[in-house]
Amino acid sequence: MAQIVMDEVSKVYGGNVRAVNALSLDIADGEFMVFVGPSGCGKSTALRMIAGLEDISEGTIAIGDRVVNDLAPKDRDIAMVFQNYALYPHMTVRDNLAFGLQLRKTPKEEQAKRVADAARILALEPYLDRKPAALSGGQRQRVAMGRAIVREPQAYLMDEPLSNLDAKLRVGMRAELARLHDRLGVTTVYVTHDQIEAMTLGSRVAVLKDGELQQVDTPQNLFEYPKNLFVATFIGSPAMNLVDARLARDDGGVAVTFADYKLPVPAQVMARPGLDGFVGKDVIIGIRPSSFEDAALVHGDDPRPRIKAEVALVEELGSEVNLMFTVPAPPVHHDVMLAKFDKHAAEADETSEVLAAEGETLWTARVNPRTSARPGRDLELVVDTTELHFFDPDAGNAIGNEAGQDGTSRAAREPEAQA
Repeated sequence: MAQIVMDEVSKVYGGNVRAVNALSLDIADGEFMVFVGPSGCGKSTALRMIAGLEDISEGTIAIGDRVVNDLAPKDRDIAMVFQNYALYPHMTVRDNLAFGLQLRKTPKEEQAKRVADAARILALEPYLDRKPAALSGGQRQRVAMGRAIVREPQAYLMDEPLSNLDAKLRVGMRAELARLHDRLGVTTVYVTHDQIEAMTLGSRVAVLKDGELQQVDTPQNLFEYPKNLFVATFIGSPAMNLVDARLARDDGGVAVTFADYKLPVPAQVMARPGLDGFVGKDVIIGIRPSSFEDAALVHGDDPRPRIKAEVALVEELGSEVNLMFTVPAPPVHHDVMLAKFDKHAAEADETSEVLAAEGETLWTARVNPRTSARPGRDLELVVDTTELHFFDPDAGNAIGNEAGQDGTSRAAREPEAQA
């Protein structure tokens, strides 16, 4: 196992296109680090530079105690698992697992031992004499992982290894990967565009946009303490609801006003560092869909504020329901939120345009499945204002949104919020 250190690493194409720009990251020995971001954000390029499959334009990469900038991939003591399984179709599973060891002239007895160990770990023992064509997609991906395991490298590098699998298999393989990492404890760098994979697998997650690192933290801290508008809207599904608002004194306290709404801001929220300096100023506020609840399903004495909305769309997901409704305020647009090469962003905007008129923003509330809400009906929603997020409208950075030094969640640091 080994620590991986990226120091001001850049990849420049054609003299001026920066696919990765000054990326600095320390990946601890035994850590499961996930690179996540939209299409074209540089995550696969960064992984390929660690592997030696892409030349480094600037900066240094160290694996263990060696700077590897000029080392060939085979000399870096890493193993890669790719999106396509890259199995040899004419070889059996056993031969596919052993092929890399044969190239390194590993003694046959050691080859047999490592193959047997990998097959046992990945439950491939019944398939050792089959060829890839006789395997399911999940079994083929396990063989690809097994081929990496037998190498016993210092680090595993995985480039969207589950993207070719169907939804059910992906869930199973995510659990398989997590179990495998717990068992082997080998440093792993994993690339995905799927934030659910990122959040469920990563010890820490590095969020990239346009080749630059936006934030690296634990999955929970990324969700609760995003550093800017891009991270806030990229992490979390459905995405965080945003609106331009104003923070002002109100009846001895502070309230945030936007569209036709006014929400009192709890004292423990105003105690966040730097937020008091924005009283009397414009801000961007963010509300997670999970911070809403159907008012008809809470106790009558619940002190949390309420807003009224007309339901535009209902998504029933079994364990929860997503209610979409419009807010009479224009959508928030900020340079920080834009990713140059993200083709999916335009698709999301089109969905919003269909359901929201000009000057309106489509919001989502995630509520209890017992809700009786239906499209076209008015609804009262409870808002948990202890979970409000605030952003500087000029810089797009979060205000007072810092995780504790021990990585504790906001709920743990603000116990009165749960009272």
